[in-house]
Amino acid sequence: MCGQRGKDWRRVAGIDDGCMRAIVDQPQIVVLKCGNRQHVQHTMSNPSTQKAIISLGRWLETPAGSYVRTWQQARLDMLTTDIFGFNAMQIGLPEVNALQASRMPNKWLTDTHLPKVEEDGTRTPIVVVHDFAELPFASQSLDLVILPHVLEFAEEPHQILREVERVLIPEGQVIVCGFNPASLWGVRQATGRLTGAHFLPQNGEFISLPRLKDWLKLLNMEVNRGHFGCYAPPCVTEKWLNRFAFMEAAGDRWWPYLGAIYVVQAIKRVRGMRLIGPAWKHKRATAQQGVPVTNRINQHIDSE
Repeated sequence: MCGQRGKDWRRVAGIDDGCMRAIVDQPQIVVLKCGNRQHVQHTMSNPSTQKAIISLGRWLETPAGSYVRTWQQARLDMLTTDIFGFNAMQIGLPEVNALQASRMPNKWLTDTHLPKVEEDGTRTPIVVVHDFAELPFASQSLDLVILPHVLEFAEEPHQILREVERVLIPEGQVIVCGFNPASLWGVRQATGRLTGAHFLPQNGEFISLPRLKDWLKLLNMEVNRGHFGCYAPPCVTEKWLNRFAFMEAAGDRWWPYLGAIYVVQAIKRVRGMRLIGPAWKHKRATAQQGVPVTNRINQHIDSE
């Protein structure tokens, strides 16, 4: 046990009392440590939230989940490749590599539980394990935050957005992925709650796009882009999903707001802020010089 601990010690960093230490050698896990042990136990073992997110991760392995993940990955790659900065973070759902196309030097993945070890002995590179409602990052320290289906399975989605707004720098960006309740998939999920045959994880609560825009507007976040996709009916098998593949192009043109998935990109605005460049040249203030005043009386005497 001691030998194993010494072997993996360099791959684990720590967060102590809410302040992040320097992460060395790209550790796989950063353990959250606080003085209040009860709080740590609560954040690490929230059964309802963890169960819902884990269920969604398993659902993404189904044919319908693979269909959603393929479309969503393409849109995330298109959006993140043109966002520049230094620090980017993905919150939750490690089954989706949302920062795959990002060109930022520092990219982190966070979750509420430790990653599972795969059959080959590797594990998903989780950097921070924490509660989504309390981000252990300094204010105005991140350039990009991605929330892939996090708000739908969270108990306090407003608090998560408030924390995201806090850690984002001015003009920082957030990308939110969610299921559209105004779609065939939303109707299937609503009827499944009545019959008991759920198509998606039952703990999820779909958030409509107008409602999400209102939440972002209250936090001074301006919606920049939005995409809808996955117009095929909620089929279980891959065979039927391929048969309805023609609905992608038709839905994008004729009923764009009825896609099963939406991806929204918003920018944090700070009013009254003006970006100015550095003063490369320092000019000294010139001294005021006296200006002679014409004596009108003397001019009048000389003229006589």
